[in-house]
Amino acid sequence: MTDFILNAQARTDLGKGASRRLRHSASIPAVVYGGDKEAQSLTIVAKEIAKLFENEAAFSHVIELNVDGAKQNVVVKAMQRHPAKGFIMHADFVRVVAGQKLTAKVPVHFVGEEAPVKKGGEISHVVSEIEVSCEAKDLPEFIEVDLSKAEIGAIIHLSDLKAPKGVEFVALAHGDDKAVANVHAPRVAPEAEGAAE
Repeated sequence: MTDFILNAQARTDLGKGASRRLRHSASIPAVVYGGDKEAQSLTIVAKEIAKLFENEAAFSHVIELNVDGAKQNVVVKAMQRHPAKGFIMHADFVRVVAGQKLTAKVPVHFVGEEAPVKKGGEISHVVSEIEVSCEAKDLPEFIEVDLSKAEIGAIIHLSDLKAPKGVEFVALAHGDDKAVANVHAPRVAPEAEGAAE
């Protein structure tokens, strides 16, 4: 299994101007909070955080955050990206405390899409990630959505998915059985039908 390690420095220079100066010097502002410690402002080298998150699994794994030599286990809570260029502008991390539940967003992997497509269906992915609640040791790398038995017209909801052991879907726990994907009949233009005859 890959180890996810990120180096950071404590930051005392706070505020918008300081954050802007940081980004100009190829670093980004970040914050870590949770557990029984105070929130801490950090500086992370932009290139290093970008490299770590090239691997999708880093979003749903415990990361070893090394702040000025002091190590702590964290997970990503939120990440702000540049709206046009897509690079990371700010990151929020939450400390992992053994035995304590955490919430994290986990990517969705769709499998078996060929089956409904062969029947003439078109698939729409409604979500790309699902928020889960679990202990750090149970945090899944991704949630698999199997579409191999989906018929045309089917809507796959959160309640149709099997949550891994020890994992709870946050939206479902709040009574929100949101759609994850749907299979619909292709929209065929009338001229295309006439031409086929």
